[in-house]
Amino acid sequence: MSQLTWEFPYPSQRMPVFAKNIIAASQPLAAQAGLGMMIKGGNAVDAVIAAAITLTVVEPVSNGLGSDAFALVWDSKKLNGLNSSGRSPKKWNINRFAGMTAMPSKGWDSVTVPGAVKAWAKLSEKFGILDFEDLFKPAIEYAQNGFIVSPIIAKSWADAPGEFGHMPEFAKTFLPRGRAPLAGEIFSCPDLARTLEQIAESKGESFYKGKIAEKIADCAKKQGGVMTEDDLAKHKSDWVEPISTQYNQVRVHEIPPNGQGLAALIALGILRFHEIQNYDLDSCSSIHLQIEAMKIGFSIAHEHISDPASMKIDYNKLLDDNFLEQKAKLIDIKKASIPGSFPKPDHGTVYLTAADKTGIMVSYIQSNYAGFGSGVVIPGTGISLQNRGSGFCLDKNHPNCAAGNKRPYHTIIPGFVTRDGYPLMSFGVMGAHMQPQGHVQMITRIFDYQQNPQAASDAPRWHVCENGTLAFEKGFDKNLIQELENLGHRILGQEPLWGYGGAQIIYKLSQDFYCAASDHRKDGQAVGF
Repeated sequence: MSQLTWEFPYPSQRMPVFAKNIIAASQPLAAQAGLGMMIKGGNAVDAVIAAAITLTVVEPVSNGLGSDAFALVWDSKKLNGLNSSGRSPKKWNINRFAGMTAMPSKGWDSVTVPGAVKAWAKLSEKFGILDFEDLFKPAIEYAQNGFIVSPIIAKSWADAPGEFGHMPEFAKTFLPRGRAPLAGEIFSCPDLARTLEQIAESKGESFYKGKIAEKIADCAKKQGGVMTEDDLAKHKSDWVEPISTQYNQVRVHEIPPNGQGLAALIALGILRFHEIQNYDLDSCSSIHLQIEAMKIGFSIAHEHISDPASMKIDYNKLLDDNFLEQKAKLIDIKKASIPGSFPKPDHGTVYLTAADKTGIMVSYIQSNYAGFGSGVVIPGTGISLQNRGSGFCLDKNHPNCAAGNKRPYHTIIPGFVTRDGYPLMSFGVMGAHMQPQGHVQMITRIFDYQQNPQAASDAPRWHVCENGTLAFEKGFDKNLIQELENLGHRILGQEPLWGYGGAQIIYKLSQDFYCAASDHRKDGQAVGF
C-alpha cells in the first residue's frame, strides 16, 4: 500500500477516483469514450486510443487529426516508448526560410507530417484487443451529430477568430456561426466524421497513402506548401527505448529526444543531490532549488535537443551521475542564476492516461503545438494541421536547424514512474513549456512530500517563463514570493496568459487498484470501474 497522505489542502472541487480500470483525460466525453472501451472488454491501450480519437473532435483547439503523438506503455512486463512525431517535408532546407528571424508559426511552412493517426494504428496493432474501427465510434458520433462545447475549451476557442478567422477553410470548419462556439453550444463537423470513418476502415492507411493523403498534398500544392504524397507515405512512427533517471526511491522515465523529457530528467537528477525533502513543502529553499534545477535543465535541453540523427552529443551522457552532480554544484542556495537559454511556447496539447486490471498502464500525449496549430484546414475533411515545424530554429550551427526529412524539437512529453522495476505512476502535465517543469513539480510533491496525486495536481504551480522570469499561480504565500525575489529571482506576477498546464495522473496503489487524478484547470475528469 502507498505511503501517500490523503489530505486535500487546496481549494479544488475534485476528489481522486479509485478503481481497477481507470482513465483520466482533459475532456469528460473523451474520458468516458475510453472507459466505454474497457467496459466492452478492451484494455487500457484501447481506452487511450478511443479517448485520443474523441479528443480530436471535442477538444479541437489543442489537437486534431493533424497532430503528433508520443506514448509510454507498460505492457505488464516492460515499458515501451513510441515516438510518433512527424518529419519535415523533404524539400525543406534552410534557404527556404532565408531572411526570417524565426520559423513561421502559421501556414504550410510550419507543418510537418502529422503522426497521431499512425500512433493509434501502431498502438492498436501491438497492444490492442478491440477492433480498430470500434475505437472510432464515439468520435464519429460526436463529429456527425454534435456535442456540447465545454467551458474551458470554449475559452481557448475564443482566440481562434483573431488568429485564423481570415483563413476561409478554417472559418468554415471551426467558426460555423462566424465566431467561436460558446460554452453550452452544440458543435458538429460532418466532414470530420467522414474522414474518421475512412481512417477507421483503412486502419489509418488512407491518411498516409490513400485519398486523404491525396487531399493533403493537393492542398499544400495549391497553397504554396511543399508537402507531398511521398512525404506522407514515408512517415513512420518509431518504437524507442525510454530514457530515465533515478529519483530517490523511484525511477522517472521519459521519451528520448526529439522530445524535451530530457529537461525534466536533468532537473530531477540535479535535485537528487540537494535532497529537497529536507526542506519544508513550498518553503523558499525547496522552491528555489526546483526552479534553479529547471533552469539548468531547460538550458541544456535547448542547447542540444533535436532529431536524434542530428544531435552532436549522446543524450545519455547528459544523464550521467557525475555530470548531474557537477551541474548541481552550480546552484547557490542563497542566490538565483540567469541561464542563457529558455523554453519555447506551446499552447495546444492534450494528455491522457489509462490503466487496467491486467496491469497495463499507458501515458499518452498528442498535440497541435499552438492552439489550432498552423491554421491550415484541408478542404472537405475537417483536418486541422499542427505547426510543429515552428519548433525548428534557423541557426545553421544548431543541431535543431530546419532541414528536410527531419524531426523538430518537441515539447510534448508523457511521463512514467517505476519502483524496483515495477510500474507505479503514469502522468503528464500538458500545456506550454509547463510540461517538464510540471513533471518536476508532480514528482517532488508526490515522492518528496507524499502528497496524493489529486493534491499534487491541485497545488499552485510556479512557472519559468520564456525570458527567465518567474510566475506564481494564486495560492502561494506572498512572503514566499518576496523571499524568492530577495534571492534574485525576477518575478513576473501570478497569471501568465497561457496558464499553468493541466495534469492527469494514475498511481498504482496495490496489485488490484489505481488512484487517478484529473486537473481542475481543465474540463476533464477521471473515471473508472
